[in-house]
Amino acid sequence: MTKIVIVYHSGYGHTQKQAAAVKAGADAVAGINVKLLEIDKDGELPESGWQELADANAIIFGSPTYMGSVSWQFKKFADASSKVWFSQNWKDKLAAGFTNSATINGDKLSTLHYLFTLAMQHSMLWISTGIMPSNSKAAQRNDINYLGSYSGLMAQSPSDASPEEGPLPGDLVTAEKFGERIAIIAKRWK
Repeated sequence: MTKIVIVYHSGYGHTQKQAAAVKAGADAVAGINVKLLEIDKDGELPESGWQELADANAIIFGSPTYMGSVSWQFKKFADASSKVWFSQNWKDKLAAGFTNSATINGDKLSTLHYLFTLAMQHSMLWISTGIMPSNSKAAQRNDINYLGSYSGLMAQSPSDASPEEGPLPGDLVTAEKFGERIAIIAKRWK
């Protein structure tokens, strides 16, 4: 069975909701085992976390965008992955990434570049969103890929929104489609 691990940090619950939507999309593909692996408030994985990542065919990285980059908790995880990097144990695994911030732009692309660079240092193979943007005059905020990201998944949650209110519905549907794409590619790659 093809195994996907979604390793993420969520500060307020919005990125966790985005991770769950990515998982729902991947779960829709037969023959896929998808695991959510949360980085805790101290930047640590659960005890079995590193083994879960070692066993994965694809790893999806997720972090909120804080001050133009990943959260410090995600960065702590990334720094701890240097032991894996040294032996290149993630080499040729598939990788993808997602992020969420309070504003439409919010420098989310900087976070995606960070996640991409982390994957490249591990000699992984990056998967794009593969979703055309909603960019016509008729486009509405809750259309698929309204934020127009190709390199990774972006979502926006208003700063005063609870996790129940954000990310917005269109961003969550986009996340599901992204998860489905990764699962299809991972199954084919395996």
